[in-house]
Amino acid sequence: MTYKRKKYHRGDTHLRKRWRTKRRTKDLDQINDDMKEENAKELLNQEVDFDKPGSAQHYCLHCARYFIDDQALKEHFRTKVHKRRLKALELEPYSIEESEKAAGKGSYNTPKKRKIETQPSNIEDLRETITCSNNMDS
Repeated sequence: MTYKRKKYHRGDTHLRKRWRTKRRTKDLDQINDDMKEENAKELLNQEVDFDKPGSAQHYCLHCARYFIDDQALKEHFRTKVHKRRLKALELEPYSIEESEKAAGKGSYNTPKKRKIETQPSNIEDLRETITCSNNMDS
């Protein structure tokens, strides 16, 4: 006679939903909006908020994560998780028009790749990057 295996976690479906949404991060299109220059300045130069890790002073723009100190942020830049996120952000996000073209309502163009670099970790480097990009635009 074969015995049926007991299902110890039969009643945890209400917990599974919480586990799925507990560590939910921003989607790639939301991060793409954050990477625009005006939003990036705002996110990287946040006011002190004691409710967030590191008082919201050490923020990874590409992963949408806060870190305790600058050393933890620099270590994060070398991790596989961060590099995977940079690779995922290389493709430009799809727009509604592109999805309609892919469905047959126009000529479809393949998405373009762009070069994504890790944000500067020092505030001085960040200011230099922003002023250099502003001088090039002028």
